[in-house]
Amino acid sequence: MLNVNSETVCRLIALARVFHAKEAVSIPQEPTSPSDDWALQVLADHEDDEVFQEFKSIIDDLEPDQQQQIVALLWLGRGDGPLEDWAALLEQAADDWNERTAEYLIAHPYLADHLLEALDLHGYSCD
Repeated sequence: MLNVNSETVCRLIALARVFHAKEAVSIPQEPTSPSDDWALQVLADHEDDEVFQEFKSIIDDLEPDQQQQIVALLWLGRGDGPLEDWAALLEQAADDWNERTAEYLIAHPYLADHLLEALDLHGYSCD
């Protein structure tokens, strides 16, 4: 069960699609952990982007456990584990949590697809 509103996740999906569709966005490598500093480097050129600022504002307004759920949704959607391992994914997200969750998430070029897949696995939809 999700402790974060599926409509919020759907809004994040929409913003991620807009952000990643921009030509100027370049992401040099796939992140391994939310605690990696490279996410700050990725977004250095995009910190004034209005779409990113809205995305970051939504993430920052969430409680840490809700931010961790979104990270776990990313991991679930990209296949880091099956739905049966949801508790383990949440635990790993809690262990790796820091205040740069928005940067970590948006730095994944397939974030929207992964979140959508994870929502579907949980029985939710953005329709």
